Amino acid sequence: MADNKFFSSPSVDVIESSTKIVGDIISKADFRIDGSVEGNITSTGKVVVGKSGKITGKLSCSNADVSGSISGHILISETLSLMSESYIQGDITTAKLSVEEGAQVDATIAVSYTHLRAH
Repeated sequence: MADNKFFSSPSVDVIESSTKIVGDIISKADFRIDGSVEGNITSTGKVVVGKSGKITGKLSCSNADVSGSISGHILISETLSLMSESYIQGDITTAKLSVEEGAQVDATIAVSYTHLRAH
């Protein structure tokens, strides 16, 4: 089981660095992505994208910490944290945004505190 110090729920799904998923993921659990996902991810929990993690598609969740790369639409109902190693390309809609120095962001950003929910 993954180290749970970064997640709010006791259940954490992990996509290892050697794993590639093509298709959509819908979950109520927290996620850690160190592999590659080509598709949409919808979670009511927190999603952590590790340094080797890559998402091509839509990410919709309550909170996200990103050290890897995301290409697509990002919809976060609470807080999106972009770490210094992250690369983002696409659109971001979130209630709160934290960006570390060194993060690469090529995106349209909308910070909205009203009616955001992970579906």
